[in-house]
Amino acid sequence: MKEIEATGKTVEEAIEAALKSLGARRDEVEIYVLEEGSKGFLGLLGSRQARVKVVLPDKPEDVITDFLTRVLKAMNVEAGIEIRQREGYYFVSFHGKDLGLLIGRRGDNLDALQFLCNLAVNKVLKNKIKIILDAEGYRKRREQTLINLARRLSARVKATGKRIVLEPMNPQERRVIHTALQNDSEILTFSEGQEPNRKIVIALRQ
Repeated sequence: MKEIEATGKTVEEAIEAALKSLGARRDEVEIYVLEEGSKGFLGLLGSRQARVKVVLPDKPEDVITDFLTRVLKAMNVEAGIEIRQREGYYFVSFHGKDLGLLIGRRGDNLDALQFLCNLAVNKVLKNKIKIILDAEGYRKRREQTLINLARRLSARVKATGKRIVLEPMNPQERRVIHTALQNDSEILTFSEGQEPNRKIVIALRQ
């Protein structure tokens, strides 16, 4: 976050001076008028300049990049970072070679880093945001794996009549399973247990 105080003959003039100094547009900043200013007697005696404080908030992309760059350096991992806004959240994609350490077993490291990134970034930003991390398309591949798993296990439940309890999954992955089977009129899915050991149950509808 950057902030600056500026003065001028009028409030508008003071604001323009601050914007020029910050290299920012008016719609990017927060403006606080500290003194309106006055012309004084006959425009000379007792005149006061207008004084404003202009604040340029941190951009989410800059805060995200700063945090992740420091983490990657600490992990000794070389990776490019690409950030896009998508459907109300910030999607961060890592690109590079040998990103296995970043992903971890079944995405455990990626999930942990995502949690820490959301925590650290939202501690800095005024308005809370949601951040999703991915590495070389891992999330998409994992999603397809889970969809295939859901269909295979639902077929087994139908064949045996016995419910199946899956291994613990994070909320995103559980959502994939629920969505994959939500239109199956014979199958019911629900979650049980407490985080981080919450599991999905696939069962026959009664």
